[in-house]
Amino acid sequence: MNERCLIFDSSSLISLAMNGLLDELKKLKEIFPGKFLIPEEVKREVVERPLKIKKFELEALKLKQLIDQKVLEFPDSVGVQSQELLKKTEEFLNFANGAFFSNVDREIHLIDAGEATCLALNKILDDKGFRTAVAVDERTTRLLSERPENLKKILEKKMHTKIKVKSEDLKIFEGTKIVRSAELMHLAYKKGLIELKDKIILDAVLYALKDKGCAISTEEIETLKKI
Repeated sequence: MNERCLIFDSSSLISLAMNGLLDELKKLKEIFPGKFLIPEEVKREVVERPLKIKKFELEALKLKQLIDQKVLEFPDSVGVQSQELLKKTEEFLNFANGAFFSNVDREIHLIDAGEATCLALNKILDDKGFRTAVAVDERTTRLLSERPENLKKILEKKMHTKIKVKSEDLKIFEGTKIVRSAELMHLAYKKGLIELKDKIILDAVLYALKDKGCAISTEEIETLKKI
């Protein structure tokens, strides 16, 4: 099986919504050879809870529309049932939040249910032969999968203490492919999907995303612009 699935965490969807880039996301889906997936927990974070807060109603309604239009679909559309996903989510939560310890042997809480369910869904689909990736803008989740040694250094600097790591607990995160909203919009730009035409539009989009939620450095942006 080679069907592709891109799984969206709330962080990436919020970044795109806050920057008015959901139309570009919809256009990306039209050319994507697979499904854009959103777990129920992420729906709660980006639609159900924000709809109760006046400040965030508009973005929540726009994201709800993408769900209604099936631009964003749920895991059952690819045969993943809620109980299976719940069980795997608990596994990821336990490993992530039990892998890093402060010098007093206190476990460090790193991720919540939204991030964990995306990683869990990715693992389930990967095991079933799907080609998968997770769209997440939050730095901690990305580093857990890509560079846990860098996460250790960041935590030590932030907490001013030595951090111990249970490396065996991190193996479950290995191989997870992570993309950020910035990379998605870079692709949209390359495909000519960004409606606003100007020679600086890519620069404007990437720095706007950086300012409103996407954990990407200036150096990474400048490198991305050259690709």
